[in-house]
Amino acid sequence: MKRRRFIQNSSKAGVALSIMGVYACKETKKKEGESAESSETEMEAADPFFKLSLAQWSIHKMIREDGVDPYTFAEKAKNWGFTGLEYVSQLYPADLENDDYSPEAMAAFVEKSNAEAEKHGMQNVLIMIDRQGNLAVSDENERNETVEKHKKWVDAAQAMGCHAIRVNLNGSDNPEEWKKNSIDGLTKLSTYAKTKGINVLVENHGGLSSNGALHAEVMKAVNMDNCGTLPDFGNFCIKRKEGTWDCEDMYDIYKGVEELMPYAKAVSAKSHDFDAEGNETEIDYVKMLEIVKDHGYTGYVGVEYEGSALDEEAGIIATKELLIEAAKKLD
Repeated sequence: MKRRRFIQNSSKAGVALSIMGVYACKETKKKEGESAESSETEMEAADPFFKLSLAQWSIHKMIREDGVDPYTFAEKAKNWGFTGLEYVSQLYPADLENDDYSPEAMAAFVEKSNAEAEKHGMQNVLIMIDRQGNLAVSDENERNETVEKHKKWVDAAQAMGCHAIRVNLNGSDNPEEWKKNSIDGLTKLSTYAKTKGINVLVENHGGLSSNGALHAEVMKAVNMDNCGTLPDFGNFCIKRKEGTWDCEDMYDIYKGVEELMPYAKAVSAKSHDFDAEGNETEIDYVKMLEIVKDHGYTGYVGVEYEGSALDEEAGIIATKELLIEAAKKLD
């Protein structure tokens, strides 16, 4: 089915590959007689203001449906032109979840991941943590248990040379309760993470975390230099229609990113589909990157392709090249 879907959308894949081809031409060696100075100037002009990382979620279908080894992540990201890696905890069920995240399982995950990153010259950037409980739940005992479950991931991030873990703020649907619970859970986890030199980042990832203003209020109240945000260009659906994936309450994506950027220590470039010119059909990347740049951000921007029209590799490349082209328009 996957192959048929790709063939049906081969024209869109052609757009992604043609963009990739254009960029590849720009990276050819300098012509004979060209000065080193002019070559360096062109290289500088081609570099975006941020670094490029790949969110492992972009290959979740390869891993879950095609049986691709998750430990080939570093090799694939390197081949696609990235320098940073953003791991996703739930994509290692055989090694971690099925072994109840034992110390031995966590140590093996760290050792294998580090070996692959070093082998391919990649930087471990962060780990996205899922299925470890709700940090904004109203039951204090459950909230404290969730904090404890996240601590092993803080330790793993430190051992892998990452700068952060990404957490979710799930729990109460009541705004005031959610805010209070979030402040408590994040403060406790960030206090531990600070002793390890690790940042705790909250992504707008559905529910009240996708309310940019409320999310920012939590950050302001926690007021810790190692607690921040991971603004995602596309995760601003606060509530979905019951029994469907259709959004019932959508927060303004540009307003949301603007509100979260003052606390940002990572950025996620979400994508789903592209038009004939290679632009994302629902997100203005130039506008988004302008917001990011205006806040002085120069760290990693992670590609997170979630579409189905293109296969994962083509979608990843298309998103990466869109980021590069959009950045050029801001110069």
